[in-house]
Amino acid sequence: MSALAPAGLMTNRKKLEDLVVDVFLLDPKEFHLDLKREEIETWDSLGVVPLAVGVQETFGHHFTQDEAVGITGIRDIIGILEARGISFDA
Repeated sequence: MSALAPAGLMTNRKKLEDLVVDVFLLDPKEFHLDLKREEIETWDSLGVVPLAVGVQETFGHHFTQDEAVGITGIRDIIGILEARGISFDA
């Protein structure tokens, strides 16, 4: 049994979902944790810039250049953020 966030508080997973949906103009139904870069038409080489800005604004973390270049999907973003101490409950 998982604990639900109190009303008005968003989980980190939901924050990431909202960010990815907004940055890449996705239908929220398209979002899932195994979503890959090649599945998102709008995630091109420049797409990492608004993603990185959004992650910094939302989670307070900057991607290194190596991290940004190495991101191939949602789980990569989660892994980077978890390594920085941000928890995600899938």
